[in-house]
Amino acid sequence: MKGVSWSLIIGVTIGVVIGVLLAIIAVLCISFHKRRQQIGSSSARRASMIPIRANGFDNCSEVSGSTNRPDSPRVADEERGSSLFLEGPKRKNAVSVSGIPKYSYKDLQKATSNFTTLIGQGAFGSVYNAHLSTGEILAVKVLANNSKQGEKEFQTEVLLLGRLHHRNLVNLVGYCAEKGQHILLYVYMTNGSLASHLYGENRKPLSWDLRVRIALDVARGLEYLHDGATPPVVHRDIKSANILLDHSMRARVADFGLSREEMVTRGASNIRGTYGYLDPEYVSSRSFTKKSDVYSYGVLLFELIAGRNPQQGLMEYVELAAINADGQVGWEEIVDSRLDGAFDVDELNDIAAVAYKCVSKVSRKRPSMRDVVQALSRVIKESQIRKHHRKSPSDVQSSASEHRREESIDSASDFADV
Repeated sequence: MKGVSWSLIIGVTIGVVIGVLLAIIAVLCISFHKRRQQIGSSSARRASMIPIRANGFDNCSEVSGSTNRPDSPRVADEERGSSLFLEGPKRKNAVSVSGIPKYSYKDLQKATSNFTTLIGQGAFGSVYNAHLSTGEILAVKVLANNSKQGEKEFQTEVLLLGRLHHRNLVNLVGYCAEKGQHILLYVYMTNGSLASHLYGENRKPLSWDLRVRIALDVARGLEYLHDGATPPVVHRDIKSANILLDHSMRARVADFGLSREEMVTRGASNIRGTYGYLDPEYVSSRSFTKKSDVYSYGVLLFELIAGRNPQQGLMEYVELAAINADGQVGWEEIVDSRLDGAFDVDELNDIAAVAYKCVSKVSRKRPSMRDVVQALSRVIKESQIRKHHRKSPSDVQSSASEHRREESIDSASDFADV
């Protein structure tokens, strides 16, 4: 009996040990499985919260010379964070789920003197100057009532526009959706539109160097919309009236994003855009792509060169000049007479050659905006080298430090555009 009982005890003990081990293994397996699920969901949440990135850089961060300007991302983030703590009736400007500040119609009505401070009028609505109680000066764009956008579509639009930030775009800083009105708020550009400087009666003519810099600024803004934004944005209305200049005369593209994607609407009767800047291929096919923006940009380049309105026969003027220029040299005959010959002839011919490629009748022969940025940057660099060699040794030595400083600033700011 003793032999039997000891065998029974040993068998039961072994069985219990094996059962405990199996239970521990089962618990460990279940715990490991749950941990993997938690890590996966956590990673997904983090991915959804990460800002749009393009080529290794955050598109929602803007490189600028100052972090204290009203349109600075740091200031905007601080303001958004502080407004989250406002509650009840004291919370005038709320931050929506999208993270874009939402302004009350009453505040905007007061800031624009009951919408009487009109500073611009476009196909999509009127723009007013707004002086907020905080001291900020903004441009308030009231979208036209005939817009077919519903509330949901408008909120989607705000969400997308709020995530587009670049130093060569007029960035969205807020919105309002009350009393049947759809309103967008942008950074106010103190020097107005490029058109006002090209054609304003009391405006001093823009220098050649400034025109070249504006051309590169606009190209960088468009390159970001085409290649840096997700999803890509096709502007559809590039023109001098939609290029605004800030306090330092740096150019920013305005009125972007109302048409978010490349569109093919064959048979559509309405053609969006501005006469004189329209891609002829778009007019015939109703197919609007990034290359349609490239065409409009080419027209804008010639507008900067000639100082002539595209709605008054600019491209006919260009085509006549192209016969003699053969698309490469001899573009001097179309240069704005107000420049009085104060321009680099080689630089002019190189930039005009880029512009002529942009306005090719066949869209596939046009360069991309990234190609345009690279070409213009190369032309400007070669022009600077020529100017450098033309100077006397004393002039070269005195300007060397200034040239290095400007080159350093440009190379640092280009990180937002690459």
